[in-house]
Amino acid sequence: MENSVFNDKSENKKKAQEFTGRPTAAFVSAAWIAVLIGMVSYCIGLWNTNMLLNEKGYYFTILLFGLFSVVSVQKSVRDRQEGIQVTEMYYGISWFTTIASVTLLIIGLWNADLALSEKGFYAMSFTLSLFAAVAVQKNTRDIQFLDAKESE
Repeated sequence: MENSVFNDKSENKKKAQEFTGRPTAAFVSAAWIAVLIGMVSYCIGLWNTNMLLNEKGYYFTILLFGLFSVVSVQKSVRDRQEGIQVTEMYYGISWFTTIASVTLLIIGLWNADLALSEKGFYAMSFTLSLFAAVAVQKNTRDIQFLDAKESE
């Protein structure tokens, strides 16, 4: 019995040493699917709502602004982690625009003439899109980093 426990521990240690940190294909696919589901559902909701065209444009722009902002934050954080210089201004602006996009969505939804369920739908699909965009960006950076490391 004790020998079996010892073998399990040594196998786990061997597996841990072999682990490269590369995201699995399933996780990469799940992240891409999540970002697409979030973005497409948000846009379908905008298409089907009874808003003026300028209101639809406002919400669509906030989605694009938020996606770009969270990718910039993730890139800045990762660059710093890898020792790549990132100016404090860019890092700060990335965080500011991320917070601004979320705040603008909250203000827009708070003041919108929509059912509470519609407001929740936009908030959740926006949140799913932003979180998934960070996961996609992280996966991309992880894969690029490991590919560069392997080619050395």
